[in-house]
Amino acid sequence: MQGKAEDFKRSQREQIFAREYLLDFNATRAAIAAGLAPKSAAVEASKLLRKPKIQALITKLIEKKFEKLDISAERILQELARLGFIDPANLFDEAGSLKPIHQMDEDTRRAIAGLDHDELFEYFGKGQRKNVGTTTKVKLADKIRALELLGKYLKLFTEKVEVTASEDLAALIAEGRKRAAQR
Repeated sequence: MQGKAEDFKRSQREQIFAREYLLDFNATRAAIAAGLAPKSAAVEASKLLRKPKIQALITKLIEKKFEKLDISAERILQELARLGFIDPANLFDEAGSLKPIHQMDEDTRRAIAGLDHDELFEYFGKGQRKNVGTTTKVKLADKIRALELLGKYLKLFTEKVEVTASEDLAALIAEGRKRAAQR
């Protein structure tokens, strides 16, 4: 009976470790949370992360979390496309005024990275003021970065690496191959 109880305890500890690890990807902290001694937690956490059973459990938990949050390659690409192909004209009405956010289309709203809205006042007399307008600053997501990531995904960009070798290097390689072939 002792073996089954130990197996259950070990399995339970592994479950806790995997769940805790996914919180912040800090294996030492996860090992301590799973009940391992703080002095040996770093070493034990490293051992646990190398176990195929733990790796499979972590992968399964990540997949569940992604499914629950609706995180998929398709959705990520869709969001990148929204950011990369945003038309800033969609922020404004026919008169050139900034549209209220509820009147903007969904793609435009999703591309907004920040909004600063300040009311402008003219002050006169003690404690008296008059509203003279507003200033609204809209910061859009980084379009260039989104397009770059989409381009990399589609393999539109290639990194060129030029290698130049002296004749000495080529001769050394040939000589090394000749020695290897003689063995």
